[in-house]
Formats: sequence, C-alpha cells, structure tokens
Amino acid sequence: MEPVRWGVLSTAKIGTEKVIPAMQRGTLCRIEAIASRNQARASEAAARLGIPRTHDSYEALLADPEIEAIYNPLPNHMHVAWTARAADAGKHVLCEKPLAMTAAEAETLIAARDRAGVRIEEAFMVRNNPQWLWAREQVRSGRIGRLRAIQGCLTYRNMDPDNIRNRVEVGGGGLYDIGSYPITMSRFVLDAEPTRAVALMERDPDFATDRLTSAMLDFGDAQASFTCATQLARFQTMQLLGTEGWLHVELPFVMEPDRDCRILIGDGTFPGALAASEQRFSAVDQYTLQGDGFSERVRTGAPSPFPLENAVRNMAVIDALFRSAANGGWEAV
Repeated sequence: MEPVRWGVLSTAKIGTEKVIPAMQRGTLCRIEAIASRNQARASEAAARLGIPRTHDSYEALLADPEIEAIYNPLPNHMHVAWTARAADAGKHVLCEKPLAMTAAEAETLIAARDRAGVRIEEAFMVRNNPQWLWAREQVRSGRIGRLRAIQGCLTYRNMDPDNIRNRVEVGGGGLYDIGSYPITMSRFVLDAEPTRAVALMERDPDFATDRLTSAMLDFGDAQASFTCATQLARFQTMQLLGTEGWLHVELPFVMEPDRDCRILIGDGTFPGALAASEQRFSAVDQYTLQGDGFSERVRTGAPSPFPLENAVRNMAVIDALFRSAANGGWEAV
C-alpha cells in the first residue's frame, strides 16, 4: 500500500517531538512538508526531522499539490479554522485534540468534511493502543461482570506563564488538555454517552486557566469520575470497576514508546488493589499506530471508528462540565 503524503501545520512541540517522529517510523505515513510563519523555524525543524520541503505560510502548505493529508497541531483555538481550510483545499485532516473549543464549533467541521469529501479525525492516540482495545473487549465479554464505575486521574505540573497550556485565551487549561482523555476513554469503554455531568473547578488566579478539576459523568447504568490537574505532581491511572471484578490500567494515557504496559485484573477475592492476574502488552508507539491507521483509511476508504460526530459528542461533555463549574450543579450533555 502506497504511503500517504503528509504535511504538518506549524512546528508545535507536540508535533516535532512526538507525533512526526512516530509517524515517520510507520509504514503508511510519509512526511513531505512542514509549514511555519517563521521560515527559519520551519527550516530548522525540517533539517532536524529529515522533512524534504518547507513552506513559509500555512496557506502555501494547503496549496501544495503533492500533499494529501494534513496533521494539525496548532493551538486549540485555531483547530477548527485551519482544519476547515485544509478540507476545502481537498486535504484529509488529522487534528490534535481537543478538536474545538465548543461542540458547536466542532459541528461546523461536519459540513466542511461532507462538502469537500475528505476525512477528518480527532487525534486521540490512546484509542489505538492495544491495551485499550483489549480492555474494551474484556468489558464487552463480561469478564468483570457489569461495568458500573470508572475512575480516572491525569495530572502534571506546569508553572510556566509562557507555556501555551497556561494561556486561557488560546484554549489552555486542564480540562481541554488532559481531562479530555478520561472523558474519551470512558465513552470508548462503555460505548455510550453520558446524559449529564457535574464538575468542581479551581482556576489559577494569574493564568485564569482551570488548574484542578474533578468531574462526574452520569451514563445511567454506570458512572465515570476523574480528576485532572496542571499544577500537581505527574500521575495517571484509570480503574474499571465491575460487579464481578475490576481492571486497573496502570499507564492509561501517556507512556514512552519503549515501555511495556500492564493491566491488573481483580476478581473480587482480595480487598484493595491486589490483582488476581495481569495482562502485559509489548511497547508500542500510539502515535505511529494513529498515523498508520488514519493513512490506511485514506487509502482503503474504510469507515472511521472515530468519526467527527464522535468528536462533537466529546466536546459536548466538555461544554457541560464548564457550564457545571460555573453554575454549581448538574448540566445536561
């Protein structure tokens, strides 16, 4: 199968340090060009990453006839506009999460996709990880009984006032950046949508971004809760609690591509988190799997397991949590 020819919008750190090198290690992605409004920055990134061509504007990249697909790692508030422009230029788009700032914004991309006849997906790399595919299958098979509760946590410490994650005007803050992960994976494992949501949120007095958020999602027959924070020590975990057992995903969201993963399995025999068994997964690069999976769907025309409609529904949960934090009560999703 012929690799897809990719162009990258901007020299954003997530792209140059994580996603581009991972895609280059895949079999179906060929990074052909990178664009920046700063030509020197584009040239430096291209030289370092072995990318053949540079463009000194985003517009020039979208006009490049050799480029079939665009990876969009721009700041959150720029995702929708440049994804729509890429689609209108006839390019398929893999856009970093969160896809938009609101569900209404995200929904506009459905019309752009349908109008242009291209593929647009949100880049949640964790959904490609074999450990999560396995975990979802265990839930579906009834191995832990009926899944009734999900608990997640994802935190890091970032006090840099110049870091884009600490700039509220461009979509910074914990809920957009990392709270979106446990929301996505709760919906992924349950294969359902929450009907309402509630959140407690603390904002940084200087940055105005949400630095500590705890939330609960009501799925009717199940509940999901999580905490995300941008000013705590680094930590991550996710538990799936069923009527007959539980799964503990040790590294649910962020891991190094050379690190094996492990899911602990409890059968309810022991109190606490003592596992009856464990399932190990060989090291993979989630970004490589994500890029190759997208490229394969471009080549084959296969339907996406993560269509834009899914991204809109995820944004609707985030919208409800922001409303809840402001209003102090449950909000419909």
